[in-house]
Amino acid sequence: MRRFDYSFLNNGLLPAKLLNLTSSIYSLRTMAGTRKDEYAKVFTELEAIAKVQSVKSSNAIEGIVTSDDRIVAIVNQNSAPLNHNEAEIAGYRDALNAIHTGYEHLDLREADILRLHEMMMSLAGYEFGGHYKTDDNVIMEIDADGTRKVRFRPTPAAETPTAMEQLELAYMEARSDANINQLLLIPCVVLDFLCIHPFRDGNGRMSRLLSLLLLYKNGFDAGKYISFEEQINNHKAYYYEALRLSSAGWETNENEYFPFIENSLSMLYMCYKELDKRFAVLNGKRITKKARIEATVLNSLTPLSKAEICKILPDVSPSTVEAVLGVMVKDGLIQRLGEARASRYIRK
Repeated sequence: MRRFDYSFLNNGLLPAKLLNLTSSIYSLRTMAGTRKDEYAKVFTELEAIAKVQSVKSSNAIEGIVTSDDRIVAIVNQNSAPLNHNEAEIAGYRDALNAIHTGYEHLDLREADILRLHEMMMSLAGYEFGGHYKTDDNVIMEIDADGTRKVRFRPTPAAETPTAMEQLELAYMEARSDANINQLLLIPCVVLDFLCIHPFRDGNGRMSRLLSLLLLYKNGFDAGKYISFEEQINNHKAYYYEALRLSSAGWETNENEYFPFIENSLSMLYMCYKELDKRFAVLNGKRITKKARIEATVLNSLTPLSKAEICKILPDVSPSTVEAVLGVMVKDGLIQRLGEARASRYIRK
């Protein structure tokens, strides 16, 4: 039986890179916290956008897709699901909403995990939603020549309830240790959840939901405003390589958590950095949409297109970005490189 023991996080021998990442995240969190009251409307707009991106990205990682327009309609509950994929997408929406609105009352405990899984799977008509797997499963990969092979054998079905209980108890013990940094602990727990692979389906999506839940409960809520799931989806190769490295030897308690910890912290750091970009200011200027657009271009070391600026500031409409850029060009603050859709803007 796998042993769950996170005491290694309290031995003072952690890689310097991880300690630097956690320090940076704490600093960025403090900065974001000071802005919430003053710019509540901006945070509300960002949360609505991030929710759409999270639902889209977490499902896309598993190959569950629909059009962007349909994603928006489903997330905003303006339309019922029209097919199986959309029912799965709507289920993730419901589970994500439950975490956003009630994370204070949820925890890494069996009842909550099973309820979130049931919520995520029920709209698609899965009878096994909210129940641990009853048959053993394997994680397979296919070589370039099409040959299938087993990459990882998760915990057998018969041992899954006990393994999940041990995971919960080990987490409770570790989080009560004041010398263990929660930012380092959470990825370890999520990795172990993925290696147990407790459900017949939906384990990857559940791992991302549990990541958000535990981060929110510990005061790291950047994923509410900048999609944590989108960061993972944008760097899938990095994510899967970290998962492969950290799961090697897991069955025999010989695995190395650090690659997965680093990946998880990097994704969270990017969320906080992206959130910080939304509030870029110059000389203490009030953070209006105009000021944010101006600062985004003036602070960039490389030319930016209108589309790239819109991606950095998703709550600002393309027409507003275009209007501000036009004024900045006219006033001689920036110069335009290229024409039409190929246009890029850079500080003059």
